[in-house]
Amino acid sequence: MSRSRLLLFKDPAAWSVNQRKRASVLFELYPDMQKALALVQRLRRIYSSCKSVAGARLKLALWYNQVNEAGFHSFNSVAASVFAHSTRILNFFNNRSTNASAESFNAKLKDFRAQFWGVLDIKFFLFRVAKIFA
Repeated sequence: MSRSRLLLFKDPAAWSVNQRKRASVLFELYPDMQKALALVQRLRRIYSSCKSVAGARLKLALWYNQVNEAGFHSFNSVAASVFAHSTRILNFFNNRSTNASAESFNAKLKDFRAQFWGVLDIKFFLFRVAKIFA
């Protein structure tokens, strides 16, 4: 089981021959693991194949129904989170961009602020932030 966990993070098309053998043994012993992997792969395919918001919305709804039918409690929490934040998730499919750059800038700004803890001259602090990060 411990040698098989890494193959669960990869696309089955990218498995090596040994990983395919391990997967067949694993899925014989734990058939629910194969169902769970199929659900994960379907969610991955939605992100890699859908080009429009409407198509992604339909496929996410179908995936949500499949999760409900599968009966995995751990997937129910993921599906509920996807359902609750579906409008923000679907914004990704407009131009396929994320907020990673904003998060990176926020982390850099927090690090800079931590280095200069207790700054008395706020105007100078903001000037330095603008010079460094602008």
